[in-house]
Amino acid sequence: MMELYYAEDDSVIANLVKDYLARKNIRVTVCPTLAYIRQALKAHVPSMILLDWNMPDGGGDAFCQWARSKWKNLPIIILTVRSDPHDIVSGFRRGADDYVAKPFELEVLYSRIQALLRRTGDVASEYLSCDGIVIDQNRRLVSCHSKEVGLSTSEYELLLYLMENKGKTLTRENILEQVWDVKGNYVNNNTLTVTLKRLRDKLGQPPCLKTVRSVGYRMEDTL
Repeated sequence: MMELYYAEDDSVIANLVKDYLARKNIRVTVCPTLAYIRQALKAHVPSMILLDWNMPDGGGDAFCQWARSKWKNLPIIILTVRSDPHDIVSGFRRGADDYVAKPFELEVLYSRIQALLRRTGDVASEYLSCDGIVIDQNRRLVSCHSKEVGLSTSEYELLLYLMENKGKTLTRENILEQVWDVKGNYVNNNTLTVTLKRLRDKLGQPPCLKTVRSVGYRMEDTL
């Protein structure tokens, strides 16, 4: 099921959109403030964002610029009652992909969502996330609570494998085989221990990276 975040402080409008899109097999998370959606994005990146241009805690232009700097390919549709074309141009300059004028027909909104997804594809798969840790696979970038973290190749590959298998307990033997052995880099258990310790240190000892005693490791959401 496709998922999108909808920044809208009017609960009546938000619930109408949410209920309609649910019937189209789209899961909607309603975000009543920009602070709320910023926090949600730290934990998980959806397929798309619907963004009301005027939110109680800020304007859509600043949010678009912030989101685009962190998730380059994340589709954003702005919803606005403003008729001034300069406001729409501002949205596009800040990174919006499309806009829908309020009031709008739900069928029109859905068709614009579908049209944008046909152009961009579902980019959610490009981003892996667990709590506040996000991997941008296209750019091979890692961020922790919106701050970029520099990792070595082995640290990145280890984190990527753990995130790809989020929720699963992986044995040390399995990790060594999939992260190092398959590439012809045969290492011992101590290499995994040292690499994991460095990874944890760089990520600020995240509680989502768990040690399963006598077995291995597991990534799982804790927020």
